Amino acid sequence: MTHAITIDDLSYRAGQHFAIRDLRMRVPNGSVYGFLGPNGSGKTTTLRLLLGMLPPADGTITVLGHEIPRGAHRALARIGYVPERLHLYPMLTVAETMRHHASFYATWDASEAERLRRTFDLRAEQRVGRLSKGEAGKLMMLLALAVRPELLVLDEPTDGLDPVVRRDVLAALLEYVSAHGATVLVSSHLVHEQERICDWIAVMDGGRLVAEMPMHAFRSGIKRLRIAGPPPLTTPAPFGILARRAGTGREEEWVVRDWRDDMTSWFAAGD
Repeated sequence: MTHAITIDDLSYRAGQHFAIRDLRMRVPNGSVYGFLGPNGSGKTTTLRLLLGMLPPADGTITVLGHEIPRGAHRALARIGYVPERLHLYPMLTVAETMRHHASFYATWDASEAERLRRTFDLRAEQRVGRLSKGEAGKLMMLLALAVRPELLVLDEPTDGLDPVVRRDVLAALLEYVSAHGATVLVSSHLVHEQERICDWIAVMDGGRLVAEMPMHAFRSGIKRLRIAGPPPLTTPAPFGILARRAGTGREEEWVVRDWRDDMTSWFAAGD
């Protein structure tokens, strides 16, 4: 299996209270790879590291065969990126924004960009600063797809969008992937959405990658449990504990792997 993205032993510290630690990650070529985790788990920081926006403290990153950050400019020419927050000039119109973005990419497909503009019902003369959140989300996806990328890196691309806009954005994405065999790395905290579109899943928590597997394995074995009065781990659990997070009072939230429903008896035995 070949990989569009390879990360080994990656470390990065952001302030005193958060760090990426010993991250190892493999994104197969041609996959739709879902990057899950709660807000603050390190997903956006990881994406910025692999795009060369942040310098790693340690470890290696290879994207489309280029070492990052040294070869970031070569990799970025082949990547479509949708950031978590809108980063376009608010005074430009949609048409001006498209022409501006096109000037940076030799692969820009003007006819496809115009087709997507019409499909997304974006008015060419509308100023970016006056777009609704849904319209802005459509424009960002248009810009990413029209460069004909080999790799799409999407950071919460449907967060806050209404169901109709979310459907249109995801449909355009999947249409492109089907036609061109592109690789997609999509970060989100929406598990149900990832289950519909992804064939690989990784789970980030507290700056660590706690799971990475094909979607069929994720569906069958990963569970989130709310534990009232969690038992001391004096005996080995019959499942893998990927993450533990404090809740209210004595409650904890656990993310576990290899779970079966009959394993609830382990908690009773530990009382």
